[in-house]
Amino acid sequence: MTARPINDEEIVERCMFALVNEGARIVEEGIAARCADVDLVYLAGYGFPAYRGGPLFWAEQIGWTAVLAKLKEFAALGAADARFWQPAALLVRLAQAGSA
Repeated sequence: MTARPINDEEIVERCMFALVNEGARIVEEGIAARCADVDLVYLAGYGFPAYRGGPLFWAEQIGWTAVLAKLKEFAALGAADARFWQPAALLVRLAQAGSA
C-alpha cells in the first residue's frame, strides 16, 4: 500500500465516524436502548464536548445519509481496515428511513 497525505479534516472525520459507527452497534446489540444513551455516556463519562450533543446527535445533524456515504467511502479505500468501516445495520436503516 502506498502512503498518502491525510489532512486534518479527514483525521477528525475518521475519529468521529468511528465513534458514530460503534455507537450504532452498541444500540443494535441492545447494550444501550437508544442513541441518546450512547451520547450521554460520551458526554458525562468521556468529556465529549457538550455543545456537540454527543457523537450520534452530531451525526444526526449531519444527516444519516451523509454518515452512511462517508463510512462507505472509508471502507472503499481498500486498506486493511476496510471491514472496520462497514456501516452498522442501524445506520443503514436510519439513512433509508431518513430519521433518527
